[in-house]
Amino acid sequence: MELGIYESLISNSIRRRLAHLDRKQYFVVADKKIDTTYEKQSSNREGVALNRDLNTEALFVNLLKSEEDFSPTTMYDDYAINETLFHWQSQNSTSPDSEKGKSYIYQEDFNKNILLFVREAKRDSDGFTHGYVFLGPVDFVDYKDSKPMSIKWSLEEPIPNYLWKESAKLAAG
Repeated sequence: MELGIYESLISNSIRRRLAHLDRKQYFVVADKKIDTTYEKQSSNREGVALNRDLNTEALFVNLLKSEEDFSPTTMYDDYAINETLFHWQSQNSTSPDSEKGKSYIYQEDFNKNILLFVREAKRDSDGFTHGYVFLGPVDFVDYKDSKPMSIKWSLEEPIPNYLWKESAKLAAG
């Protein structure tokens, strides 16, 4: 198999460099240009970004969501189930029968790469934007529900302890 940009992204040396990225930085690494001017918002503002050329989708997750930063329809229930399983909710328009839903369910058949980026919250206590932590590639396990789909992903590497503890608190309520 030819070594491509996806494999480069997940190599150990690159993984360390990806430790804390914002979305714009991710696209620079993934060689995808985005425009996030005030006049034109990026198409990945909903927390997912697809690079069709690489057959790779990045999921950007905020563990703590506030009504100040998120609408009631985007307060998705995302959390770690354990150190290597993550519960994620798709966008509200995604059903198992939709093209997007099928691309998740049949991820292996479609040879689709899905990368998980997580941050505790959008902003810190001083109002500065947090970067995302790259948790690595994930593999589809199962799903339930529709619009949004509740999907269980398996991580190749365990979630870092500091994020696992925060995410586990959210799952417990």
